Amino acid sequence: MPTGVSFSPDQMPDLSDKVILVTGGTAGLGAATVLHLAKHSQPPARIYISGRNAERADALIKQVADSNSPTLVSFLPCNLASLASVNEAAETILRQESRLDILMCNAGIMAQTPALTMDGYEVQFGTNHLGHALLVRKCLPLLQRTAEEHADARIVVLTSLAFRLHPSAGIVFSDLKTAQHLRALGLGPWIRYGQSKLANILYARELARRYPAVTCVSVHPGVVSTGMVENQSWGNRAFVYLTNLGKVMKPAEGAYHQLWAATARKEALVNGLCYEPVGVPSKLDRVARDDALAERLWEWTEEALAHYMTRSSGSSGVC
Repeated sequence: MPTGVSFSPDQMPDLSDKVILVTGGTAGLGAATVLHLAKHSQPPARIYISGRNAERADALIKQVADSNSPTLVSFLPCNLASLASVNEAAETILRQESRLDILMCNAGIMAQTPALTMDGYEVQFGTNHLGHALLVRKCLPLLQRTAEEHADARIVVLTSLAFRLHPSAGIVFSDLKTAQHLRALGLGPWIRYGQSKLANILYARELARRYPAVTCVSVHPGVVSTGMVENQSWGNRAFVYLTNLGKVMKPAEGAYHQLWAATARKEALVNGLCYEPVGVPSKLDRVARDDALAERLWEWTEEALAHYMTRSSGSSGVC
């Protein structure tokens, strides 16, 4: 069994002046990540937390302020199931910031019943992959500029070892604009989830290949007792606990892996790799290693996002 690296948040380097965006930053792993960053001895200058719940965002912002952290935490309304909402959030970042050091694609949904996003895509794929892909693509020139001027910029994409539940073809492109009512002995929600998490791995690797100046990795955080797990049905919760032998972490510890990926020495990461906690390269199946599939996903995604990529990207002129 591979041994991970030793990590705790107090090992993070000087983060002063850095600007960080954490999607899904109002609760669960995202909120735990923000608190670790803000309470660091040399915390970032600014953290944006995206999400849909302004009340939870306000509570987290107050918690950071009460800790006497100098970090400015700002709420960025964003619904990943709406490309228009993601586009607006990205435009806000581009108008307000001259640098973006870390983009942490932390938000996600899991094992949902058949449904579509506002743009008509299968809801787990549209939220976990496509919404994040638009945010990445809109912010990419700003990340590239940050890498050029400050020697480092990173994208950390949260995935899951449940990617192994993907369909046999990997990604069923012809069905991505359907709700995909897969029966499969009740595993349909998990197969759809696995497909979206496979997309996270493939897209991160293809992004690293095409834009090597920005370090991009995908990470499986481990199984963490967030609302994403605890709000599941009894059967789904049992499935999670049984398949992981009851090894479930609290969010404060579950955030360690993405913090490591975001702040470890650049040389400690292999661009495009998928990691398990903490810092262990994942053993991927043949489909997850398929470069042709990664390229096809990239091209499909570019076409799906074309409308938003041809629009103005704010007054900063970086996109």
